[in-house]
Amino acid sequence: MKQIEIIKDTNIDFIKHRKKAFIISAIIVCLGFFAFIMVWLGKANLSVDFTGGIQLHIRFDKKVDIGTLRDIFSKNDIKNVQIQEISGTNEFLIKTKGVEEEKNIQDKIESLLKNAFVDRGFQVLATNMVGASVGKTLKRDALIAMTISFICIIIYIAWRFAFIFGIAATIATFHDVLGILGIFYILNMEMNILFITALLTIAGYSLTDTVVVFDRIRENMSRMKSKSDFGEVINKSINEVLRRTLITSLTTLLAVGAILFLGGKTLLDFSLALFIGIIIGTYSSIFVASPLVFIWRKRVR
Repeated sequence: MKQIEIIKDTNIDFIKHRKKAFIISAIIVCLGFFAFIMVWLGKANLSVDFTGGIQLHIRFDKKVDIGTLRDIFSKNDIKNVQIQEISGTNEFLIKTKGVEEEKNIQDKIESLLKNAFVDRGFQVLATNMVGASVGKTLKRDALIAMTISFICIIIYIAWRFAFIFGIAATIATFHDVLGILGIFYILNMEMNILFITALLTIAGYSLTDTVVVFDRIRENMSRMKSKSDFGEVINKSINEVLRRTLITSLTTLLAVGAILFLGGKTLLDFSLALFIGIIIGTYSSIFVASPLVFIWRKRVR
């Protein structure tokens, strides 16, 4: 019984199209660097985790419109408030950023909502307070975590393949992280602890894809004649694993897509970061990592 071939064997000259791919990647990286600067300066849409403030998880026994909540806060001069409705429930997340110096802000919000919704069964389910110093610490720790992950990538790939491969894999992973960061900044999506988790997850996912390609390159280098063009080896290797890479990515996208569209607003930021990251990571493992090795090797020789 023959297997159904969703993606047939290909013979694409990826090295030939590397300059076009690098232009796209340059745009992605520049956007990502700009977003990183904005994040570091605190001018991006950062969550309470990084800015400091208060997060209240509240619930009503009866339905309350989110617009009504916004009007109440606006009329009572409570600024820097973000309201997030939890889909399918009468629950909301109320976040106030950068107001940690107001000790009574929590009591003020609770009292205001109790008086405004006496007949709606208002109650506070959870409270999370983060000071500005804690927020800065979390931001610093997140950067340290990313830096350590990149260093580990270089060491691992250099040990398994060669130093040149380690550098290429790190650049490709860095490219993926900056791509997600840039797109999130453009969309004004909130960046929280789950977002950092998604970035680290994508770094590992992208690395796995890249290792598969590098492993095939190493195998083909030993099989093909020494006089074979290195670009030919890379093209052959990528084409051989292309089907596997695309099917794996599409399958993963289906699972993450289900979370993205059915998981509600609570998981929206996390799942969207994963969804974008898988697409960019698949692209970089094909069009960025291996062509970088080709260019480096060509210049060295």
